[in-house]
Amino acid sequence: MAVREAAAVQSVEESEAIGLDRAALIQLHRDMLLTRGLEDRGTTLFKQGKLPGSFYTGRGNEAASVGVARAMGPDDVAAPLHRNMGVHVARGAEPWRLLCQYMGRDGGATHGRDSNLRSQDLEKGLIAGVSHLPGILPTALGVALSFRITSQPRVSVGWFGDGASARGDVHECMNFAAVRRLPIVFVCDNNQYAYSTPTSLNYACEHLADRAASYGFDGAVVDGTDILAVYREARAALDHARAGGGPTMLELVTLRMDGHAIHDDASYVPPELHAAWVESDPVARFDAWLRAHASFTDEEAGALAAAVLADVDEATRLAEESPWPDPATVTDGVYA
Repeated sequence: MAVREAAAVQSVEESEAIGLDRAALIQLHRDMLLTRGLEDRGTTLFKQGKLPGSFYTGRGNEAASVGVARAMGPDDVAAPLHRNMGVHVARGAEPWRLLCQYMGRDGGATHGRDSNLRSQDLEKGLIAGVSHLPGILPTALGVALSFRITSQPRVSVGWFGDGASARGDVHECMNFAAVRRLPIVFVCDNNQYAYSTPTSLNYACEHLADRAASYGFDGAVVDGTDILAVYREARAALDHARAGGGPTMLELVTLRMDGHAIHDDASYVPPELHAAWVESDPVARFDAWLRAHASFTDEEAGALAAAVLADVDEATRLAEESPWPDPATVTDGVYA
């Protein structure tokens, strides 16, 4: 077993071969635009004093999140993190409820008890992340184990970052999954910085996906700004797991284009590195790909952008109309 460096998807013929017709390609683009639009609106709401606490975005991770989520089956289960709003969008979460969650309103998944993307919707196969980020992987592992025990043809997908890769939770989960050949896909969003720590100070191997072979399963390094390559590799990993082949690790390489949170200007990132990755902005990159390969026109682009903006505006209106949580319910749900 050796790590693979996945190639780009170069043509419509290649996208059709992995099950993506033109309508599906446009849907991928819409999901990324909506993800970007909701997070941009969240930044505005924060600056207006309407969003409590801090605010974290996944700018630069849209292709990585949407590509994996769209490759998943309807009965699969995802355990995404706070930079993976695209997973929630692609799995059908209602935009206004996502904004409610940011704003601490009753209409959010936790009814005002938590913020940012602690959203959970089990009917859509979404399990909420936790603040100690790699701590969600044991949950994803348990889901995969339950699928194996009950012989269900379903797959669990667990996310972690380059910083979290140093934690014992990640290593233990990968070893257990390999030994039991569990139906799980491990997705590493390699943002190149764990807060302000560069990857060069976090691990010594060339690729994080190199570690997969040491556990006994396949790993792949994927350009996380190429949504079609992400989709293709995620679909292959999901099919492999569903067929009983065991885990796969996908290392999706991108750059966190904003700081760790809204308070962080990311001045520790070398300007030339940031500029290079901005050139690979996944949203702009896929827009250009659609124009070059799928006859995507200015008229279509304008209509799609207007529709997404209308969705974001409506989501904002509904979220601002959602009531604050009732203080009398503060202890509800704390204890089972």
